[in-house]
Amino acid sequence: MLPQVTLCTPAHRTSLEHLLDRYRLRVAHVAASTPIPGSYWGDSEAGLVEGTLYLRDDTPLHSALHEACHYICMDDARRASLNTDAGGDDAEENAVCYLQGLLADAIAGYDRATLFADMDRWGYSFRLGSAQAWFHEDADDAQAWLLQHHLIDADNRVTGTLRN
Repeated sequence: MLPQVTLCTPAHRTSLEHLLDRYRLRVAHVAASTPIPGSYWGDSEAGLVEGTLYLRDDTPLHSALHEACHYICMDDARRASLNTDAGGDDAEENAVCYLQGLLADAIAGYDRATLFADMDRWGYSFRLGSAQAWFHEDADDAQAWLLQHHLIDADNRVTGTLRN
């Protein structure tokens, strides 16, 4: 049985579409029980192919945000040939997790605290025991990576740009 997490409801999808539009990432809804194109993990997990984020009604919202942040954090060359595996190294993965925390507040009916609780329930593991503790106490490297690539500014606000 899957843990209870926030799913991609129609209202969340609309908000997600609006947010991701600035990153030139299209959101595509997939019918129930249909395999999700570009899903690395399969099942209900969000998928990425080129400039499209695929999801279903049963896709966890944190999964959709995570895959979207992979798209935002990858370089142009990887983005151009993207199909399922976002790739990247550990530093980029940490930046992806941090960025999804920042973007969660931009989703109507969702927020950072709910995202962190969903990540913990889903099984993300962090040295400090929770996503929230990691974000607030152990993510300086992720923050620095995002700043270096101009995805956040010095005040920790998202810039709305893709990594070049």
